[in-house]
Amino acid sequence: MPELPEVEAARRAIQENCINKRIRTSTIADDPKVIGGVSPSEFQSSINGKTIVAAHRKGKNLWLQLDSPPFPSFQFGMTGAVYIKGVAVAKYKRSAVSDEEEWPSKYSKFFIVLEDGLELSFTDKRRFAKVRLLQDPTSVPPISELGPDALLEPMKVEEFVDSLSKKKIAIKALLLDQGYISGIGNWVADEVLYQARIHPLQVAATLSKESCETLHCCIKEVVNYAVEVDADSNSFPIEWLFHFRWGKKSGKVNGKKVDFITAGGRTSAYVPELQKLSGAQTEKKGRQGKPRKEESDEEPEPEDEENGSSKSRKSKKAAGGSKKQKKKVRQDDSDDDDSNSDEDEKPQKSAKRSTRKQPGKQKKKARR
Repeated sequence: MPELPEVEAARRAIQENCINKRIRTSTIADDPKVIGGVSPSEFQSSINGKTIVAAHRKGKNLWLQLDSPPFPSFQFGMTGAVYIKGVAVAKYKRSAVSDEEEWPSKYSKFFIVLEDGLELSFTDKRRFAKVRLLQDPTSVPPISELGPDALLEPMKVEEFVDSLSKKKIAIKALLLDQGYISGIGNWVADEVLYQARIHPLQVAATLSKESCETLHCCIKEVVNYAVEVDADSNSFPIEWLFHFRWGKKSGKVNGKKVDFITAGGRTSAYVPELQKLSGAQTEKKGRQGKPRKEESDEEPEPEDEENGSSKSRKSKKAAGGSKKQKKKVRQDDSDDDDSNSDEDEKPQKSAKRSTRKQPGKQKKKARR
C-alpha cells in the first residue's frame, strides 16, 4: 500500500498546484465502500465553491484544509493514488492507473475541477481506501490514533532505544504498528531492517543498544531520502532492497540471496545471510512465519485495513508477540498480495462516466 513517501509526494503536489484555488465543481463516486458516511450529493455540495488553503498529512493519511469545514480526508488503503492532470505525481508501484485510460479514470472516487481549470482525482483500483468528509480529521480515527509521524515527528534516539527495550514483539510487527510510529509500511520496514542488518522476527526488546541506534538512523535516512526524491523509485539507490522485493521471487541484492517469510502478518523480504536472529532466538524458532509458498492469497478484510489491525491468530503468532499481550498491534496492509478479487477489480460508479465502449470481460487472474 502507499506509504509515507508516496502520500507525502501527493501532498506536496497538491500544495504546489492547488492551494488558494476555489473548487469550481466536484464529482464523487457512488461507492459506499470507499466514500464513508455521506452521500455523493451531500459531499459535493459541502465542498463546491470552497477554496483549498492547505494540504496536510500524518502517517499514510492526507486531508485538504478548505476555507471552512468540513474537510475531505483520504486514507489510501492498498491502491489509493492522487492524480493531477498535467502534473507528475509519484505513484505507488501497485497503484498506478495507465496514462492511456480515460480521464478521469473509471477508478476515480473523488474528482474536482478548480477555478483555473486544473483537475484533481483520487483513484482506488481495489476499493480498500476511505474518503471521508470530516469537521476535524485530526480529532477522529484513524488519524487521532496514530503515533508520531516518521518524517515530521521523529523520536529522539534515546527515546527510541528506551521504547524498544520494553517491546516484547517482533521488530517488523512493531514498525508496522501505526500507533507506535505512523507512516512506515511494508516496503519501508523491510528496507530499514535490511540496512540495519536486523531480522524481521527479532524481538524488539532483545536488540542491542547499537542495533537500536542503527535502526533509528536507517529509518531517518530511508524516509528522508524517499521523500526527497518524491517517492520516485527509479531514483532510489540501486543497492536498496526495494528493487529486489517485489513479486515474491527470490533474487539477489549486492550478491546476497533475498528470501521471503511472513513477519508481522505480512510478506517480508530479507537477506538471511545478513539479517540473522540473535540471542535466545534461533533461525528454526524464528521461522514461525510461513514460507511464501504456503501463504494465503486472500484479501485482508476492509475493517482490518481501515483500523490497521491484524485479527487473525496466525498473524499474531507470526508477529512474535506474547499471548498474554492485551494490546492489539495495528499493522499495515500487505503490499505483496498479487491477488485481485472480482469485486475489487470491477469499478463502481466512478466520479465521471466514460462515453467509451466497455471492453469485453477480462479473464479472471489465476489464483495460486
